[in-house]
Amino acid sequence: MRRERDTDVGMRLYDTAQKTVVELELGDHVGMYVCGITPYDATHLGHAATYLAYDLIIRRLEDMGHTVTLVRNYTDVDDSILPKASELGEHYLSLAEREIDRFAADMAALGTRPAAYEPRATRSIDAMITMIAKLLDAGHAYVSADRVLFDVATFPGFGKLSGYSAEHMTALAAERGGTPDDPRQRNPLDFVLWQASADGEPSWPSPFGPGRPGWHIECSAMGHAALGETIDIHGGGDDLVFPHHECEIAQSEAIHSAPLSRYWVHAGLVSYRGHKMSKSLGNLVFISDLRARIDPRAIRLALMAHHYRTEWEWFDSEGLTAQRDLDTLVGAAGGAATATGSAGGSSGLFAEVQAVLDDDLNAPTARDALLGAAAAVERGAGGAALRGELVAAAALCGIDLNRPPATAAK
Repeated sequence: MRRERDTDVGMRLYDTAQKTVVELELGDHVGMYVCGITPYDATHLGHAATYLAYDLIIRRLEDMGHTVTLVRNYTDVDDSILPKASELGEHYLSLAEREIDRFAADMAALGTRPAAYEPRATRSIDAMITMIAKLLDAGHAYVSADRVLFDVATFPGFGKLSGYSAEHMTALAAERGGTPDDPRQRNPLDFVLWQASADGEPSWPSPFGPGRPGWHIECSAMGHAALGETIDIHGGGDDLVFPHHECEIAQSEAIHSAPLSRYWVHAGLVSYRGHKMSKSLGNLVFISDLRARIDPRAIRLALMAHHYRTEWEWFDSEGLTAQRDLDTLVGAAGGAATATGSAGGSSGLFAEVQAVLDDDLNAPTARDALLGAAAAVERGAGGAALRGELVAAAALCGIDLNRPPATAAK
């Protein structure tokens, strides 16, 4: 049951820009932008970990009485999807459509809140062109050969989100798609806003010549169209801090003279077999594969065992352990009706889960509290009241205990 918004208690999250845990000061309506996928491969565990973290934030904010508008984009044209489509011999939008459908099915199975808006880059080109034209007119961008580049020297705050030195940002730019050694750039950290399309690539007309947008301008345009100049909470995976979000800040704030986001929340990266999950390394754990072996609710439980902003490694045994944990929770719930908050019982379980989620989204402790309550029920403690509270607290974490497990542990 939805409660009136509690103005005396706030959620505390680590803000990347401030480099500390802060209490969120939010109005009744919260605008949230989470950078979405480039749809050229299936949803993997790293994606799921990020989107689960944001889903828990949304659920707790809604529980506090806020209305949350989630925007999550699809980058359906960039330097990743185009070569993949060419390799597969299919149109890039056909590839995108197929992977978007698979992503949507994975997110629905995991029980994440649906986004209010899911803009696609290819449907937002006009807004990008408008932003680039404004940046050129204001002297924040320049034309160099077949590209339009953002001039970072015109934005003194460049680097304020990451706190990285110019040298470190230059090294990362070289690793992550930038061209810091290009002599046509005024500064090694200048980044592409618009570029001429290569043969066989999609192209759109623009005042600066036919071509396609750079990656960073896409999210700035889509976010502004959906949520305005300043977003309440913005983020994604930790690898987006630089260059993507740093560049977003520069180009957006150079135009609007307003903060792009009030709070920045980033999730830690997930490794597998000793390395960060990467398409190039081929060490991805796909959600669709996991769903064939374990209940999607067990996937949520497995992800909740790791704090959202830590880097961690996935081991295959975690899925089966989480499936057994889910079996335990469902068995302890025993078809109990959902209690309204902690009022349905005397254990304080619901209030405990609320409190630990408020404490920088401490999902591991919330998970432990659920399992502890299930163990208490199995010992004969708490009775129907505790069972009802267990159902309610699990629901706050996005886990419906009123259904039997879909997949038995193997």
